[in-house]
Amino acid sequence: MRKDFLPFAKPAVAEDAVAAVSQCLRSGWLTTGPRTIEFEEVFKNYTGAKHALAVNSATAGLHAAFTALNLKPGDEVITTPMTFAATVNTIIFAGGVPVLADIDAKTLNITPENIEKKITSKTKAICPVHFAGRPCDMDAIEKIAKKHNLYIIEDAAHALGAKYQGKKIGLPGEKRTIIFSFHPTKNITTGEGGMLCTDDEDMAETAAVFRLHGMSKGAWNRYAAKGKAHYDILMPGLKYNMLDIQAVIGISQMKQLDSFNARRTELVNKYLTAFKNLDGIILPPPVRKGDVHSWHLFCPLLDIDRLKITRDEFMKLMGERNIGTALHYQAVHLFSYYQKTYGWKEGDYPQAEYVAKRIVSLPLFPAMTEQDFNDSVEAVTEILKANKK
Repeated sequence: MRKDFLPFAKPAVAEDAVAAVSQCLRSGWLTTGPRTIEFEEVFKNYTGAKHALAVNSATAGLHAAFTALNLKPGDEVITTPMTFAATVNTIIFAGGVPVLADIDAKTLNITPENIEKKITSKTKAICPVHFAGRPCDMDAIEKIAKKHNLYIIEDAAHALGAKYQGKKIGLPGEKRTIIFSFHPTKNITTGEGGMLCTDDEDMAETAAVFRLHGMSKGAWNRYAAKGKAHYDILMPGLKYNMLDIQAVIGISQMKQLDSFNARRTELVNKYLTAFKNLDGIILPPPVRKGDVHSWHLFCPLLDIDRLKITRDEFMKLMGERNIGTALHYQAVHLFSYYQKTYGWKEGDYPQAEYVAKRIVSLPLFPAMTEQDFNDSVEAVTEILKANKK
């Protein structure tokens, strides 16, 4: 057994980022400023989006995007039950009603067929989530959106570096906005942070104002302007801005994104080979031809029908071996608040429930050593073999 604990995720920050943070600290300018603008330019160049707006989390980006849709009471947004609560919460905070459409239990993504079933006269937008970094079927989803005149807000918190049919996730289309996350577990990190990408001028303008108190000017340029420092409040906003300290880390991380994702893919392929003939585990299916998976997470399903233990018991046994795991996610319709508020109940989304009882995230990060990988594989193999029915 390992002597030290192996986390399921661990960020890697290069020395140039450490030096850049030190320069920010010495400059006296710590909050949103020129380095944040530089990071946004780097991100625009990478994704091809006309606008990239840095925020302090993907949650903030989602909230800003849904707010910019100007949802009215009763307006509905269709999303997936297999996502972090932030996806649903931001719809609610923006004044909308979340409507869930079930997933494909193999890909873990929302299905176009289930989206179509949930569309009503009140539907205003669709929010697909590229789960673990596997692209959703965006051609089919876009076709549905155009047919019903709906906006698409893509939750791409897991999907930086992923591609759908050769196109990078983050390259917007008509009536389409994409949100990324830079949480420490993600494919790149800024500590905390996110980015909103869009070609929609109105979306970009509203989100930019909303992310800093609704002000017509950002804090970083209010004080110059040769005595013309007047600004206006255009709408009720929140403090969702990114700091320059975070942005310089992001600039460094973007230089490493391709190598980070290549290492993630390498490790996933090794996992798939190692577990190919192992009973008790259901592996992710191959990626659709033309797509690129960013492998934010490696999250197989445990075949609990063939095991004497539950998923939670498996995670406990892994922890006893000093191997970290994580749960992404419990299906959101099973949380008490949403059940009380929207009447969601067990049995409503059977595919999501099937996955939620079985899914587990295994260690996956670019700095994993071969020993780390072998320890993880050994622990999984021992536990599953010892607990076969």
